[in-house]
Amino acid sequence: MIKRLKSLPEFDRPREKMEQKGPKALSNLELLAVLLGSGIKGKDVFEVARDILKATQDNVASINFETLRNIEGVGRAKACQLMAAIEYSKRLLMRDNIEIKGVRDVLALTGELKDKKQEYFLTLTLDGASRLIQKRTVFIGTLNKSIVHPREVFADAIQDRAAGIIFVHNHPSGNTDPSEEDFAITERLSEVAKIVGIDVFDHIIIGKDKHFSFQAEGLLKKQ
Repeated sequence: MIKRLKSLPEFDRPREKMEQKGPKALSNLELLAVLLGSGIKGKDVFEVARDILKATQDNVASINFETLRNIEGVGRAKACQLMAAIEYSKRLLMRDNIEIKGVRDVLALTGELKDKKQEYFLTLTLDGASRLIQKRTVFIGTLNKSIVHPREVFADAIQDRAAGIIFVHNHPSGNTDPSEEDFAITERLSEVAKIVGIDVFDHIIIGKDKHFSFQAEGLLKKQ
């Protein structure tokens, strides 16, 4: 029989605990149990939650859809529900007037890229005071200038009324030296940015233990 939260003794129910003491009183396990709602036959909701914490080393924010789907008891609907909750939380946190003063601030926001097995291309849009408007994953996969299309990169930036933009992508190999394709993508996007009136502040390549900044190396054309 599937064990649902409502079938647990009242003192074990994380929803009741949240109602009485607030969400901060709940452990990570209990918070996940609330999001999951139920387990599956032969595996209760807390066991499913424990498997998720184990798979993410207690850092659920780093999890991806594929990993969730491979956990017994997490189907497509629950995986989507969890990923939506995580993404929504990240977006709310991004509203806290985060100021981007340099590369270090960008690295703090994109640290998850260090362990990715595929290439991810992200954009950070900024207002006129260099405060973060939004962080977005634009592309996943091997990058080339035919895939990284300016239309996809700048559509949201224009909607954000961004004054500036930072490009960030990772090299899963760990080697952060820019490739010919990286140079070509940066030049192409910079030309379009000039046309739409958005400043390109940097393009940062992230590896396992190091990074490369086009701006720091003087490789960005002045706009």
